[in-house]
Amino acid sequence: MSHPSDVGYIGLGSIGKPSARHLLGKRWRAHVYDLARPAVEELAAEGAVAAESVAELAHQCQHIGICVRDDTQVEELLYGPSGIFESAAPGSVICVHSTVSRAGLLRWAEDATARGLHLIDAAISGGPQGAEAAKLCYMVGGDAAIVERARPVFETSADNVIHAGGLGTGMLLKLCNNLITYAEFLAMSEAVRLAEGGGLAPELLREVGKSNGVINEAMYQFINNRNALASQCTPAQMDAAFGAFGRLGEKDLDCALQSAEEMGLELPATRRLRDQVLALFLNQA
Repeated sequence: MSHPSDVGYIGLGSIGKPSARHLLGKRWRAHVYDLARPAVEELAAEGAVAAESVAELAHQCQHIGICVRDDTQVEELLYGPSGIFESAAPGSVICVHSTVSRAGLLRWAEDATARGLHLIDAAISGGPQGAEAAKLCYMVGGDAAIVERARPVFETSADNVIHAGGLGTGMLLKLCNNLITYAEFLAMSEAVRLAEGGGLAPELLREVGKSNGVINEAMYQFINNRNALASQCTPAQMDAAFGAFGRLGEKDLDCALQSAEEMGLELPATRRLRDQVLALFLNQA
């Protein structure tokens, strides 16, 4: 039988691990799982319960957070004889933190309900630094009563928890936010190229942009760090360093475009951005 204060976290990457760490020493007993066992062992040494399997974690916890890469990985955790759906106790809350498709969320939630479980979307923004500092923004979609049950867990690693509305609205908000971010990065990349082509230092553009609010620090740091690395790297080395981020961008923008299609909307600039986002991260756009 699950202890009411047992919380599970699956996916201990650059955001998941610090988020799970913030649960330690609070009112919850934190159970953690990841295929990368060193991350599990690190948190276990700090007081977390190291789960040996997804099924073990799901059986013990009434709140389960999932922070993995994409729809496919979420489905692998949810389904099957050793998955969350077959192992979690009725009434458990499953929170999908991964950036995934809204169509997937709706299907998973329907299947969860059929098993007496609750599934909500709880997308996160703020990156690894925000996770470390407990300053993430949670964008949550789902039944209000279930969201309120989960809110205290989210608040351990957040400075803002936004209940956007029904299921899928939190994820849609995250997709919109990511679309803006990638568009900003591409605009900054081309603006810097134009400035440098005319003999201007990027720092001058930064100074103007900071004074009028057009350029934020994340935009400048992304371009500055990417360009500095590109000046010392081969294309293969750039792909090793930044390629994964560009492919995540493709995945996120694919999800945004899929959502737009489901709504009967056309986003032509977003389609062009999707085609360029990998090149953007590789300093080719």
